[in-house]
Amino acid sequence: MESVFEIIAEPNRRAILSLLVSSQQSVGEIERHLRMAQPTVSKHLRVLREAGFVESRVDAQRRLYRLRPEPLQEVDAWLAPFRRFWSVHVDALERHLDRMDQPTQTKKKTRRR
Repeated sequence: MESVFEIIAEPNRRAILSLLVSSQQSVGEIERHLRMAQPTVSKHLRVLREAGFVESRVDAQRRLYRLRPEPLQEVDAWLAPFRRFWSVHVDALERHLDRMDQPTQTKKKTRRR
């Protein structure tokens, strides 16, 4: 069985996962959104389903796929030690944006008559 990282390394699978983040989709909807052929979509959905990234349910004549986030917890856990590298930069950006939001102190010149 492929590792989580091998599964998400494939760009089409990442595109499908990104699409399913917002809502469940049928194979046809995935085809249209991602402009992929049906056999390609089905192949990637099978890999994602077998690895536990997606699950499906039958709705009348179509099968709807939705994201299962649990396998992504492995990726999240692996990334945890690296977060300190970018959190410092994100914190600095946040401080900079906060300073930009503060009203500037400008002195108004008044005319004397």
